[in-house]
Amino acid sequence: MLLILLGVLILHLIILILLIVSTAASAWTVGADISKDLWYNCLTTDVSYQCTQASNEDWIQAVQALMILAVLFCFFSLVAFVFQLFKLVKGGRFFFTAIFQILASLFVMCGAIIYTVMRTDDVPESQFGYAYVLAWVAFPLSLISGLIYIVLRKKE
Repeated sequence: MLLILLGVLILHLIILILLIVSTAASAWTVGADISKDLWYNCLTTDVSYQCTQASNEDWIQAVQALMILAVLFCFFSLVAFVFQLFKLVKGGRFFFTAIFQILASLFVMCGAIIYTVMRTDDVPESQFGYAYVLAWVAFPLSLISGLIYIVLRKKE
């Protein structure tokens, strides 16, 4: 049982790190000399590296909010798991932790879908970057983690 709890805790920490990196990294869209993320659009020239704020369009602000909510809910889920680990009665299930983790997975999924649909191809050779991929990787992992929390029971 201890190994299962340790495995779930490590999985949860990996998901939290993936969400933080994907939210903060500057590589949601990359091109030959351009990189875009949720916060800045950066252009690299031969002599300089210039960044401007991301657009104020509603869709990018929605993605920003959803990714921040995903990080927060994943963190709160981790805190709830540790709390329930010590306070939950024998045989109890980690429902509260599971709800927060599943909500985090839904937030990251919605954010990634909005970014996929609304992203403009103003640079012809641009492609999705590693931060975008990390967000998509965090989605199924956090969903699986939430389902594990539903099934998991506390034993003495």
